[in-house]
Amino acid sequence: MIAEDLQRYLQESRDSVLSTLDGLGEYDARRPLVPSGTNLLGLVKHLVGIEFGYLGDSVGRPAPVLLPWNEDGSVWENGDLWVKPAETREYIVDLYRRAWQHSDESIAELPLDAPASVAWWPEHRRQTTFGHLLVRVVAETAQHAGHCDVVRELIDGRSGADNPDGYYDLVLSMASAPITGPGTSSKNA
Repeated sequence: MIAEDLQRYLQESRDSVLSTLDGLGEYDARRPLVPSGTNLLGLVKHLVGIEFGYLGDSVGRPAPVLLPWNEDGSVWENGDLWVKPAETREYIVDLYRRAWQHSDESIAELPLDAPASVAWWPEHRRQTTFGHLLVRVVAETAQHAGHCDVVRELIDGRSGADNPDGYYDLVLSMASAPITGPGTSSKNA
């Protein structure tokens, strides 16, 4: 039951991540809009490695594909956060969907207490469980889904699917209202 709940939450975040690409061209999907360089397609690429690594390789189920950024070592220089010109959006999204399938097979086949070993973690932390890694991937995917929402909003103002028409106007009116209440002075109003 818990594994199914975690898988459902994971899928909701996966879907949210990919929905931020809807209607965008290649330029906007790759465009960094914050000083860290965060970009939508780069976050999807990063999540490919997260799923194949934690919910595949670390539980004895190697990824069915070799990830170029792992093979050339550029993953350790944030090579998984930038999409190279030859890596098309379709290629990255297809890899992500393949990672989902591989991860979902692990979720269906492995008990949460199955042993896991994360090769890139320090020796004293390396041994863990599949359940620990599944929770980690759910949390990381949800975190990056939030990053994707913010980047998408910076591109064209589109915010999450749950915001009704007029929500942006409401936010603007609240942001321009005078600050009042405990701890404020007349200088802030």
